[in-house]
Amino acid sequence: MHFAHIGVILDKNPCIAIQPPSKAIMMPNRLEPELDIYQYPEHLRASLEQLPRAPGVYLFHGQSDSMPLYIGKSVNVRSRVMAHFRARDEAKLLRQTQRISCIATAGELGALLLEAQLIKRRQPLFNKRLRRSKQLCSLRLSETRVEIVQAKDIDFAATPDLYGLFANRGAAQEKLRAIADQHRLCYGRLGIDKLPAGRACFRFSLRKCAGACCGAESELQHRQRLAAALEQTRIACWPYAGRVALEEQGNGLRQYHVIHNWFYLGSVDSLERVDTLQRAASHFDSDGYKILCKPLMGGDYRIIELSS
Repeated sequence: MHFAHIGVILDKNPCIAIQPPSKAIMMPNRLEPELDIYQYPEHLRASLEQLPRAPGVYLFHGQSDSMPLYIGKSVNVRSRVMAHFRARDEAKLLRQTQRISCIATAGELGALLLEAQLIKRRQPLFNKRLRRSKQLCSLRLSETRVEIVQAKDIDFAATPDLYGLFANRGAAQEKLRAIADQHRLCYGRLGIDKLPAGRACFRFSLRKCAGACCGAESELQHRQRLAAALEQTRIACWPYAGRVALEEQGNGLRQYHVIHNWFYLGSVDSLERVDTLQRAASHFDSDGYKILCKPLMGGDYRIIELSS
């Protein structure tokens, strides 16, 4: 592989700078300042020169175009991609990269949504996050108990009184235990431990339980304290009758991000093209929920309700 010198001498890893060169080996055909102080594979020159200083999603491609090596996003794609060339722990990725492509978006929100969608669909080799959890859980609070429920069994977008999103049952149990420890709630009443018949739980003797197990605290008080502790993690139900389009403008673009039940269906550049997209959510997407909750509830974007 041939490499172009542009401002540094490198060690055995062709993507890691170690010392400045003498002026005698500086290349006359320099790129922009942020590009010309690093050395990179010559075959990536064209890809790097075309990257925009604007929002978008970028893809590192290897030998196979069907499965990218890595997918990322940024409000300044050029700057973010160049940052990869400064990271020692990304040398393996860079050695395998044959080209870099970019998909422009109108803004940061569109980049976040598209990145998450593409990672789930294309499963790039070097991305370890944003993959769909098949064991997604939440805590559901009723009048009498708290239970762990799974997204495969109920629709999280339409079910009230859900709290927190967890990758699996164990993570949900760990969160419930942490809340109990912090607020002196009863493990027995929460279903974490079995209650001894007619006796207080062991944690009550250690003053780690306020006594819902033995009458020192009423069931109502215990439930109210649990509800207050959980409130900041409450999952919002989908607030619309059906699909909506969220308008985002910038970077010389106008995009309509189409959403249903917190699920990102895709983006179009005009409302006339909305029906070219998938019409309904296929499942509850925890990443989509986390990305979209604030933009949809905050009033910072124009939202158009779409016919079913």
